[in-house]
Amino acid sequence: MARENRDRDRDRGDRDERGSELVDRLVAINRVAKVVKGGKRFGFAALVVVGDQKGRVGFGHGKAREVPEAVRKATDEAKKSLVKVPLREGRTLHHDVTGHHGAGWVICRPAPVGTGVIAGGPLRAVFEALGVADIVVKSVGTSNPYNIVRAAFDALQQQNSPKMIANKRGKSYQDIVAARRGAGGAEYVQPE
Repeated sequence: MARENRDRDRDRGDRDERGSELVDRLVAINRVAKVVKGGKRFGFAALVVVGDQKGRVGFGHGKAREVPEAVRKATDEAKKSLVKVPLREGRTLHHDVTGHHGAGWVICRPAPVGTGVIAGGPLRAVFEALGVADIVVKSVGTSNPYNIVRAAFDALQQQNSPKMIANKRGKSYQDIVAARRGAGGAEYVQPE
């Protein structure tokens, strides 16, 4: 029994070392109340975004009686829900994309070198954890950080790289990139 516990603790330590390159951003903390017979019991809810700044990002939500415990739970959940997002030149998105969740809409547009991360609040945390250096993002419809973060993840999961498009269409990577630049005889239509 004791040996199993040691093995489990050692495995958990290895997992923490592998996850140490991840950065986490605390997006929101809410004080929540549960009404019971004797009054109210207060707790805290935390929203955390975790990413490796190389194209992987995840978010998590945790509730507990104390803030540090809620943050730890949210961070653990975020590490379990990491998604891989293809980035162009490792610094921006490949194409414009819109995502939504509930009443929240997020519009993401790639930007030229030197633009920086133009995003507010929860969106800035998501894209900094993702490792995006140049992007313009606008949130519309709600200021609820939970819905904004979920809408951002909806948008990120719609992101396709030229390699993915080439595989789907049965074309070569060069044909897709040439069409993007407007060269090679293929017509390129600028998205609106």
